Amino acid sequence: MLRKWKQQSPYHLMLIPSLVLVFIFCYIPFYGLIIAFQKYNPGLGFNSPWVGWDNFTHIFNQPNFVRTIWNTLYMSVFKIIGGIIVPVIFALLLNEVLHSGIKRTFQTLVYIPNFLSWVIMAGIMLDILSSDGIINTFLSVFDIAPISFLGTPSIFPWTMIVSDIWKGFGFGTVVYLAALTSIDPGLYEAAVIDGAKRWKQTIYITLPLLMPTIVLMTVLSLGNVLNAGFDQIYNLYSPVVYQTGDIIDTYVYRLGIQQAQYSIGTAVGLFKSIISSVLVAVSYILAYRVAGYRIF
Repeated sequence: MLRKWKQQSPYHLMLIPSLVLVFIFCYIPFYGLIIAFQKYNPGLGFNSPWVGWDNFTHIFNQPNFVRTIWNTLYMSVFKIIGGIIVPVIFALLLNEVLHSGIKRTFQTLVYIPNFLSWVIMAGIMLDILSSDGIINTFLSVFDIAPISFLGTPSIFPWTMIVSDIWKGFGFGTVVYLAALTSIDPGLYEAAVIDGAKRWKQTIYITLPLLMPTIVLMTVLSLGNVLNAGFDQIYNLYSPVVYQTGDIIDTYVYRLGIQQAQYSIGTAVGLFKSIISSVLVAVSYILAYRVAGYRIF
């Protein structure tokens, strides 16, 4: 064990700065969670009156909070489903491209949006989805009236879902392309000898061997069910679409920052954090049992 420690000690020393930052910015703020159990007054600080579970009782009696939970789950689930299906399909199609230059070009193009922040992407989407933007201009060719993608409550959630999939599917494509390269080419050669066409090869060879990676990515996504994308929605939503576009994170922001209801905002955030922690733990347990994935 001493020999092993001496070999690994440089790596542990390299972790110290990161651990210090995590401790300062992630663990020390835990003390502030007591605000959720107080009637917080900035003038009194943490000596504010203690109210126990009253803040939690208050938020669960608010119809708006129940609505934000539904909106969060609705958008998150469809984002996860689309974030699995679209990259798999695109990776399978891109894997059929034989010209390496064209293949790398498409791979780069779909991966670029993943590096852009939602502040930049929001500006791009506002131009694309405006009444005189590219999409509505194209629809006008077919005599279709302009659609308010960001101002119609029934359309706004799907605009968020589709745009999130568009922004992130490049990363998933890279993951699945890497998994495809590990498949033994001899299996395809044997299938060709047996008379199997490309579709049969995909159904009976590619997808079954790709399934462990698909299952792993799906299971690991479960921990983000309550994270519907604050950056995306905050930069694109408006009071007109609060009914269908407001999620837990934006609700907490408005309560805690804009309306200065610090105790209520902290209570909502604490509730979400506890549920998310449980989901993350469950997702890693499932990932280990289903796909054999483990961190340690």
